Amino acid sequence: MEAAVKAYAKLNLTLDVTGAEESGYHTMRMIMQGASLCDDISIKAEKGSGEIKISSGLPYVPSDGRNIAAKAARAFFEAREITGWDLEINVEKRVPVCAGLGGGSSDAAAVLRALNEMFFQRMTPEELREMALPLGSDVPYCVEFGTMLAEGRGEVLTELTELTPCPVVICKPDFPISTPFLFKELDRRGAGRRPDTGEAVKAIERGDLKALGANMANVFESVLGRRKDEIFAVKNELKRQGALGAVMSGTGSAVFGIFGDERRAAAAANALSHRWKSVFLCETIKKLD
Repeated sequence: MEAAVKAYAKLNLTLDVTGAEESGYHTMRMIMQGASLCDDISIKAEKGSGEIKISSGLPYVPSDGRNIAAKAARAFFEAREITGWDLEINVEKRVPVCAGLGGGSSDAAAVLRALNEMFFQRMTPEELREMALPLGSDVPYCVEFGTMLAEGRGEVLTELTELTPCPVVICKPDFPISTPFLFKELDRRGAGRRPDTGEAVKAIERGDLKALGANMANVFESVLGRRKDEIFAVKNELKRQGALGAVMSGTGSAVFGIFGDERRAAAAANALSHRWKSVFLCETIKKLD
């Protein structure tokens, strides 16, 4: 059996940290949105001893059991009590890693969706999200994408009005940002500008991209430390090129802007590519069927 599936990028239109739990985890409130930038995943299943192989051609992507796509496959087989199958999973990476775009989480969710079809399990999206949660807080969202309010650790999802489709330019500076560092700095220094997620939701409901752009914000941008100048340079250039709003996604380092016009977005992507290597022109996507 063989299957091919796409693993889309996720964007954080807003991101707020609302508290800290005794366990050390933080609670969040954010609007999540899918984008057409994606990894292509192919899966081949054959009768065998249960071996799972991962390939990507990239040295920094784990090719063993540490890979979240392999963990997703293992979790699926164990939960559904399926044995005696070998898997070969190839991930053609396009979504940058260490970018705040949920690339690994999306790969894991895509594997769950594909195996559900391949092995005729007929699991509902709700059942897949439940299976996905132990793999990571972003994985349940990546089962279906769409426009959703995410709370808790990111796994409590409420479907919102579908975002009016629009072009997106994503730019990833050539460095990662430490997620533990950002949370530590936020706990130590407190937040600067917090997003008004409620106003952003209202803008989405009205189909008002301009108002949404004005309310796009990420609380982590106030604690970036030495990376602040570069992140804000990308944001400012996106806005100078006509973005209705620009914000860092997740814990970065990718920054994206939403546009009301495809030609202006294409021109912006071209302009940014003269300064930064990893620039992508894509568009928002609707909830997956």
